[in-house]
Amino acid sequence: MRIGVIGTGRIGTIHANTLSRNREVGSLILTDADPARAQELAHRLGETAAPGVDEIFKWGVDAVVITASTAAHAELIGRAARSGLPVFCEKPIALDLPGTLTALSEVESAGTILQMGFQRRFDTGYTGARDAVRSGRLGRLHTVRALTSDQAPPPPSWLPLSGGLYRDALIHDFDMLRWVTGREVVDVYAAGSDAGPPMFREAGDVDTGAALLTLDDGTLATATATRMNGAGYDVRMELAGELDQIVVGLDDRTPIASTEPTGPPAADKPWSGFLERFGPAYEAELAAFVEVVLGQRANPCDGREALQALRIAEACEISRRERRPVALAEIPGRVESAFR
Repeated sequence: MRIGVIGTGRIGTIHANTLSRNREVGSLILTDADPARAQELAHRLGETAAPGVDEIFKWGVDAVVITASTAAHAELIGRAARSGLPVFCEKPIALDLPGTLTALSEVESAGTILQMGFQRRFDTGYTGARDAVRSGRLGRLHTVRALTSDQAPPPPSWLPLSGGLYRDALIHDFDMLRWVTGREVVDVYAAGSDAGPPMFREAGDVDTGAALLTLDDGTLATATATRMNGAGYDVRMELAGELDQIVVGLDDRTPIASTEPTGPPAADKPWSGFLERFGPAYEAELAAFVEVVLGQRANPCDGREALQALRIAEACEISRRERRPVALAEIPGRVESAFR
């Protein structure tokens, strides 16, 4: 199998390394907006560098992995679909619903594969939580608490391109909320704070956000995120039911300290970021993509799943700006309408 990797930045480099070790992958063609960066990585891995995206499609590949800048995702997904190629793409499909729907329509029309990079679906903690909920171990689920906290803020130049805290960071928690519980969000109420560094205000974004979400069975969920968690990178999900409660992401590297005399000690080496925390999950999702391309398994996270997570993020952003509850029914882009 020959795979084209478009984008050799931080996550593209990790994915290229992972794919180069996969026994089913015979070779890679790498390209990047910075040709020298792609060339350097190709040399290091013993793979081939292409001068541009056109060559990825002209030289012939069996599948495409898209890790380019977010603004390029939708166009590249559409181009791969028109070429009949399976695609793995880092989230999001696009930063808005119209772009997302257009790309999904092209994939559906072509009948090709689109697997989205929601790596938490391959994390052992989240898969264990999903199994616990689905088995009935917790009984009726009444409360879910999810959080994503970055240790340090991103570069100021990146913020206007990110889509904002809800679309960039909390979208993972929204995906996990649906995937773990098997339920849909019916309404949200969200708020955000830009009281931190001025770069967030200048970008029209917030450094900290929170949302209260109601699921279709009455379960209440909260999701919070911040770019300013100096203690370390913290990602957790707590699920409480009438019979039991569990937590994802609580271990000896969780950056939290107890004030109780007999509580656990603070982590000696807290998680520093998402690449470290979810390293095994990133590898597993690429292995799954290879299996999907080979026809050995079903797609674990298609574009329709990504669309639903984006709709929740859109609802939260509207709620934050307008300071009101927002029903998901208000958000255009239902899956059915994308494929007419």
